[in-house]
Amino acid sequence: MKKGNDHGKNKYGMVIDIDKCTGCGTCMVACAAENNVSVRADQSDKERTITWMNLYKISNGKEFPHTEVSYFPRPCMHCDHHPPCVSVCVSTATKLDFNTGIVSQIYTRCIGCRYCQAACPYGARYFNWWDVFPQDKGMDRYLTPEVSPRMRGVVEKCTFCHHRRMRAKTLAYAEDRREIEEGEYVTACTEACPAQAITFGDLNNPEHEVSKLIKHPFTFRLLERIGTEPKVYYHSTRDWIRKLGDNFLPGEYTPVVNQTWAEEEWSTKPGRDEF
Repeated sequence: MKKGNDHGKNKYGMVIDIDKCTGCGTCMVACAAENNVSVRADQSDKERTITWMNLYKISNGKEFPHTEVSYFPRPCMHCDHHPPCVSVCVSTATKLDFNTGIVSQIYTRCIGCRYCQAACPYGARYFNWWDVFPQDKGMDRYLTPEVSPRMRGVVEKCTFCHHRRMRAKTLAYAEDRREIEEGEYVTACTEACPAQAITFGDLNNPEHEVSKLIKHPFTFRLLERIGTEPKVYYHSTRDWIRKLGDNFLPGEYTPVVNQTWAEEEWSTKPGRDEF
């Protein structure tokens, strides 16, 4: 797998095991609750709904009884190499933090032109058409105090729960530590996943589990050939899932043939399919 940029001491990312994901949607609910994502009474208009963590259903396209269905969550990819949203933002409202690898969004700078939304190849950005949460009947008590609600007319997206990182740094400083230990900073979706399909950590730290998983031969990234080098990786033993990860031409995709399949450290079951 192509090595990404090594700028900065930390580079946070995640690996999502598609073979473990059951499509329950717990990650979506946890993300919305943690980050004060606006939810309307009528969510039928999908062009104006906001879902930082979206869940897609995919199929191998074969007829019964050979049909296979799988799900994959899609947060912001936090691209590492020239993020398209950063390149096109006219008001510098979004930027790549070279110390953490997190692509941030500064809401007070956003002018709502939605150029970043059009440039994102993963559809991970959303325009806020609505005002903040209703203030009647005590609904303001639902809000997470560490995350600012977004005003109408700005673009928002997944932030890898950056406020949790700041909380972990504060705890580390209080304990006279300069480094955040593995597991102290995890996203809400990672913590809430009942199947433990999401692994989050520092990609630059060889001791973190996530940095080991990205070297697995069954790990891949979405639309990797466009060169944005996303920090969200996916893992699957099934070739038809990895094939859907990019726009391969007919006959261009080569199934993964791993010589270490017999080794228990890589895999305990075969995963190749025929095309």
